[in-house]
Amino acid sequence: MSKKDLDLTTEVSAETDVSRIGRSGATPSHERTADEDLDVVDWDRVAASSDFETLVKSKARFLIPATIFFLTYYFTLLVLVGFFPEMMSSTISWLGPVNVAYVFALSQFVMVGLVTWAYLREAKSFDALAAKVRSDALSTGGNKKP
Repeated sequence: MSKKDLDLTTEVSAETDVSRIGRSGATPSHERTADEDLDVVDWDRVAASSDFETLVKSKARFLIPATIFFLTYYFTLLVLVGFFPEMMSSTISWLGPVNVAYVFALSQFVMVGLVTWAYLREAKSFDALAAKVRSDALSTGGNKKP
């Protein structure tokens, strides 16, 4: 039995970085071994760039307050139900037999939608900054020097 008969990769069509599929020419990126897949970007230089620092700071400026708001809003329901059950079990007259806890719980869906909308709006600027960092990293200024 030949070596080609033992290689089932061509029949399975699985991406591999272990066995050669028998192509001539350049190796496709998904078939490169660790030695062949050389890192051409100087990541220390990218991390030290002002654009990357701006990206990280702008994401933190949005994500930290949004996360604090989300967690506070979420755990407020649990705290109120645990420590003020009478208030949370009182019904809202104009809604019928619906109590305050259900309305608060349902409002969390609205809150998640609003936080998602705000993130998507902010993400446009994050994507623009990330594209700039990526293009700078792949340009000659970001490549490792041989």
